[in-house]
Amino acid sequence: MKILVVGGSGFLGTELLRRASAAGWSAAATYCSSRPGDLPGVSWHRLDLRDADQLDFLLAELTPDAIINATSGQSDWAVTADGSFRVTTAAVRHGCRLVHVSSDAVFSGSRISYDESRLPDPVTPYGAAKAAAETAVRLLAPAAAVARTSLIIGTGDSVHERMVHELAAGTRDGVLFTDVVRCPVHVEDLAAALLELALSDRPGMFHLAGPDALSRHELGVLIARRDGLDTDRLPAGRKEGTALEVRLDCAATQADIRTRLRGAREFLQLP
Repeated sequence: MKILVVGGSGFLGTELLRRASAAGWSAAATYCSSRPGDLPGVSWHRLDLRDADQLDFLLAELTPDAIINATSGQSDWAVTADGSFRVTTAAVRHGCRLVHVSSDAVFSGSRISYDESRLPDPVTPYGAAKAAAETAVRLLAPAAAVARTSLIIGTGDSVHERMVHELAAGTRDGVLFTDVVRCPVHVEDLAAALLELALSDRPGMFHLAGPDALSRHELGVLIARRDGLDTDRLPAGRKEGTALEVRLDCAATQADIRTRLRGAREFLQLP
């Protein structure tokens, strides 16, 4: 199996490559604004998703069986939306299996619970860019898999975990919202599920998130307890404007894949 991870230097991309290499796959990865990773056995290639020719040259050189687009351009439309369009069209031209990683940010929270059939209704620039990317993939590559996920947690090195440590240490300003609710997922579970999809030929929409719906503050408290931090030092507050509660209903996806997606209360319990 030859796999290309677009955005391989990111948090999720690193775990995808680690698992693919451990499974004996031939793994390649792209990076752009950050430095290439140092995982053994992985070939690294600088790629600017704003340049369609770069992508075509790369796929012609690597001839991957599957592409996982795990890049994160945040609200940069040229990367998150247009870049995903370019990845999709290139994957179709080169006959590659495509797994596109999307986000629960495509939803407004007005319905609270969202299953795989729900259409995007974003309220942020990032959510709008992710929704546009989803539309491109579903229209141009109907055989592809689109996987929406939520807050990604690891063993201390995710952006959310680092934020909790900085807040507890008093080295960062800000609060953990009590009225912003998500369904966190462990990076190991998410990577395993994405690789499972890459090996399959299942098309359509998939939801890959944990079963526990937690506020940002509740999640922070669990992280702090696991890591032996003082939970009283975590500032709590409400988000200005409308509260945002997005719960990904993963029942249909979980019934269709082997990988079990653990809830945050399980994977953040004390060792």
